[in-house]
Amino acid sequence: MVKIEVYSGNYCPYCVRAKSLLKQRQLKFVEYDVQEEPEKRVEMTKRAPGARTIPQIFINDRHVGGCDDLYALDRKGELDAWLGAQ
Repeated sequence: MVKIEVYSGNYCPYCVRAKSLLKQRQLKFVEYDVQEEPEKRVEMTKRAPGARTIPQIFINDRHVGGCDDLYALDRKGELDAWLGAQ
């Protein structure tokens, strides 16, 4: 099973957009709200050094990046490979 994790926050339009794509693709994901749980922001920056903005997305523990990175993978047809589809 694919493990998708999204570090996000309230009132973040990029977070909403990224989660929207995942929902459109009917993909289940775990969401960590870095504003309500500050320790998750610390975890996020350890997993993705240099990443300070949200969302930060991981697929099977591999760092995708942010919203634009997720959409770019999808546009190039590479998202399915990251998800393990053939």
